[in-house]
Amino acid sequence: MEKRRANTTTKFKKMKESGIPISMITAYDYPSALLAEEAGIDAILVGDSLGNVVLGYESTIPVTIEDMIYHTRSVVRAATSTFVVTDLPFMTYHGSTDMTLRNAARIMQEGLATAVKMEGGLEIIESVQACTRAGIPVMGHIGLTPQSIHQIGGYKIQGKSSEQANRLIEEAKGLEQAGAFAIVLELVTEELAAYITEQLSIPTIGIGAGPRCDGQVLVFHDAMGYGSDIAPKKFVKAYADIGNDIRSGLKQYVAEVKARSFPTQEQAFHMDDVLAAGLYGNQGINKK
Repeated sequence: MEKRRANTTTKFKKMKESGIPISMITAYDYPSALLAEEAGIDAILVGDSLGNVVLGYESTIPVTIEDMIYHTRSVVRAATSTFVVTDLPFMTYHGSTDMTLRNAARIMQEGLATAVKMEGGLEIIESVQACTRAGIPVMGHIGLTPQSIHQIGGYKIQGKSSEQANRLIEEAKGLEQAGAFAIVLELVTEELAAYITEQLSIPTIGIGAGPRCDGQVLVFHDAMGYGSDIAPKKFVKAYADIGNDIRSGLKQYVAEVKARSFPTQEQAFHMDDVLAAGLYGNQGINKK
């Protein structure tokens, strides 16, 4: 397959201007990132959602900077021609500017990401500005912000009241002014997401925010049905059912091992008869 050129922040802005939707999906390891790149995905998000779908946590809060670096390196090794964005995890960009820059630099230098993503609105403007001034591309994320799930009080649709809507509009404009190159809108009402998209010169990437954003992102495991505990979500469309295929295959493998029908001679290797006789005497080795 011909190697393509990776997208850039400038290319994404041009895609918005031209009305070309941006496709983004999460990936947390080498094989999923390789498949995403082969499929022609525009951007990969190494999301801290790996805490839920890969590490088995109940939320993203326990995810560490080391977790994000480790998984980003795995993704980048596969997706050599894809724009890779990595989440800065919980409380790694809410302290001093020095701390924020140090953690963002680790994602870029050790993880080899193309950009970082931060959740939050006006409270993280200084962190976004510091990173963009230092040459680190930043993707914003407003609406439902999973790192603040305990403060929000659950997975609730955002923008249903005028107060929420006005706050999200202000946050989106603030993030754009701070230098963010794109903003994820999560679980935001379609009407508000469309309005914010129209108001910004930078792309919006929706997840549960309706069809009128500049792009869409889904969690790999949700979109591919990969897992045993994938809960149906209104805003997700499953494009495959990998979980059931894997489960069925594993059950068949267990059954064949128990029945001694695997491996067969097709999967076996043999030594020369003379050598076998030398090792085992006249008994030789039974190849049946």
